[in-house]
Amino acid sequence: MFKKHLTRIILLLFIMSATGVLGWWFFHDPVRSISTSVPGMDNRKKGAVIAGKPVVIGAEFKLYKTSPDIPGTRWTRFRGADFDNISKEPVRLIEKWGKTGPRILWKITLGEGHAAPVVYDGKIYLLDYDEAGKSDQLRCFLLATGEELWRRGYQVRLKRNHGLSRTVPAVNAKFVLTIGPKCQVMCVNRLSGDFLWGLDLEKEFNTEIPFWYTGQCPLLDNDTAIIAPGGKALLVAIDCNTGRKIWETSNPKGWKMSHSSVMPMTIKGKKMYVYFAIGGVCGISASGPDKGRVLWETSGFSPSVVAPSPVILDDGKIFLTAGYGAGSALLQVTHKEGKYLVNVLQKYKPQDGLASEQQTPIFHNGYLYGIMPKDAGGLRNQFTCYRSGDCKMPVMNSGKTNRFGLGPYIMADGKFFILNDDGEMTIAAVSTSQFNVLDKARIIEGQDSWGPVAITGGYLLMRDSRQMVCIDIEAH
Repeated sequence: MFKKHLTRIILLLFIMSATGVLGWWFFHDPVRSISTSVPGMDNRKKGAVIAGKPVVIGAEFKLYKTSPDIPGTRWTRFRGADFDNISKEPVRLIEKWGKTGPRILWKITLGEGHAAPVVYDGKIYLLDYDEAGKSDQLRCFLLATGEELWRRGYQVRLKRNHGLSRTVPAVNAKFVLTIGPKCQVMCVNRLSGDFLWGLDLEKEFNTEIPFWYTGQCPLLDNDTAIIAPGGKALLVAIDCNTGRKIWETSNPKGWKMSHSSVMPMTIKGKKMYVYFAIGGVCGISASGPDKGRVLWETSGFSPSVVAPSPVILDDGKIFLTAGYGAGSALLQVTHKEGKYLVNVLQKYKPQDGLASEQQTPIFHNGYLYGIMPKDAGGLRNQFTCYRSGDCKMPVMNSGKTNRFGLGPYIMADGKFFILNDDGEMTIAAVSTSQFNVLDKARIIEGQDSWGPVAITGGYLLMRDSRQMVCIDIEAH
């Protein structure tokens, strides 16, 4: 009897063991320890870390209140809708600050930097740095009141370096796109602030973070993000709806990311993206079956530090400038026998022609306007005007009593609004013959007022290194 029970037990154990082995055979993955090889995954840099962990782009969010859009006010990207830094809205603006001074509607304290705002239908979007929380923060405000609606960000450690944040977001009806100081790209839903996707350029493309951090402002071309990483890719296009790469331009010469921004231009009927990198300047196809292909390039003018962006002139000419003694250059792009050719027509040192260290000059009706750098001799820091075909002799300058440092300027309603380093804003009539000051006033008792100015709907947004101000400049 005992033997019969023992036999049954042994048989049962055998069946259970066989069943286990069979299950292991069916369900065991013999290659689970082998990772899939994906293009771009090999030899990546680690990317930015905080407290020993990788930066998680978009991980932080705070909602303060909700508010509907108020249509009619838009300044959607660096240098505005047409990339020329000219507001074309039919709003009549002030010529004088008035007896009581500028009509300041509100002020907001910011982290140290020079990042400037964009506006879409009554809402402001600004990339700020929270120094206490050590995080990049995309902040959304109401234009009329300055109330904060929400903020979306991620922790990343920065060290003070002539300011922290310094880029301008790009915004359209659906998306807000940013590039942070350490080259983190973030795309969010414009209305809700919901995180959509992020991209660490240092990790994905071996981008070398520029000295003074990132200065390149992102480009939104419809629903496509255009970024110039340097490293493994000269330019890259990302679908904002999915976060997936559409195309990538290789970078065999190893050109590096500059502080300059990608500028769309149409030359000889062809739309292209023009980028002034550390190493040279190039035009990359933005339309047709050859999207992402280099159409032309030149190293004929390649300063070691580049902040201003390329300026499209007439008849395929492009104006380039940079600081630290580099001066400027005038390029000519032509199209012959199916090929685009580029020639450097002229070069100027700062003492010999129009140049700029930080701000991008304005082109209007055949003339270029800009603030001269500190090494421009007698014209240093003056606001000047040159004929675009010959940038050697100014036809107008602001004079020794009107100097503006590295401050920004913008054109609107036939007037220039020019900000100096210390927060004083000058209103001057647009003229090619004389510098006609209409009025001037100290707006902010601050310093390093270098961030670009935005104008829309009669509102003017400006900042210094620590605060942003909204001014009512509509003529009432």
